[in-house]
Amino acid sequence: MSILSLKPTNTHPSKRRSQFTKLAIAYSFILPNLIGFLIFTLIPMVFSLILAFMNWDGANQISWAGLENFSQMLRDETFRISLGNTIAFVALNVPLTMAASLGLALLLNQPLRGRNFFRTTFFFPYVASLVAVAVVWNMLFFPSAGPVNSVLSMLGVQNPPRWSASVDWAMLTVVMASVWRGMGYYMIIYLAALQNIPTILYEAAAVDGADTWQKFRYITLPMLTPATFFISVMLTIASFKVFDLVMVMTGGGPGRATNVLVIHIFNTAFKEFRFGYASSIAMVLFVMVIGITVIQFYMERRWVNYQ
Repeated sequence: MSILSLKPTNTHPSKRRSQFTKLAIAYSFILPNLIGFLIFTLIPMVFSLILAFMNWDGANQISWAGLENFSQMLRDETFRISLGNTIAFVALNVPLTMAASLGLALLLNQPLRGRNFFRTTFFFPYVASLVAVAVVWNMLFFPSAGPVNSVLSMLGVQNPPRWSASVDWAMLTVVMASVWRGMGYYMIIYLAALQNIPTILYEAAAVDGADTWQKFRYITLPMLTPATFFISVMLTIASFKVFDLVMVMTGGGPGRATNVLVIHIFNTAFKEFRFGYASSIAMVLFVMVIGITVIQFYMERRWVNYQ
């Protein structure tokens, strides 16, 4: 009799019951999160996708609109302004936040006294209440009696900016608040990446006569590529979706100076009750974010191959 003939062909019933019990326990842990995802995320996303081709005010019957909602965007001046404001916010917020985060990480990665305290201090705005951060920021940059303009007046500035109350300065004020709030979080990611760079690389570069800039250019930056790519993707998506900071600080004003796309979607849906048109704008924003993310993945591969 061969050994193969002695191998059991069926799993013992008790073993099958044990495997089923383990699977049931595992799925019971993820089931609440899965149900929440289905109810609050997936189903609303699918409904919004369908609603983008419909007309609905929330009270009357839903009617078919086809591509009318999308063609209406071409005639919607507020949509064009909101799109431009969103692109401007992303173009300013992403590089400034990444530069500030990397600069802080490089500084606080040095053997400085009290660096753990400063790491916590810079990270604190990210975990603080965003509403509180926005309100305090508005108070600091209050045009007539804010501390910032008071200091500028003492330094001899005759007409200091009106910041969030000015059409020309409102977007920059929101961007500065966003950079200040987010740089501590991305600083932590850069710090973790910096501490994973082998010190032997810097020692070998020093032996070869490399200066500080050459070490940064040829060692630090290439080794930070995965962290930089992750931060750029997450920060770009967050910048396109900016809503709460703008809503608290300016409400989209003054005029339409900070009226970004998500603010426009909110106003269209919950003030004008044009849910179909708002869903079509949300779809355009979704496609834009997906397109930018795909481009970032392509550029990341080009950067790695170039190195």
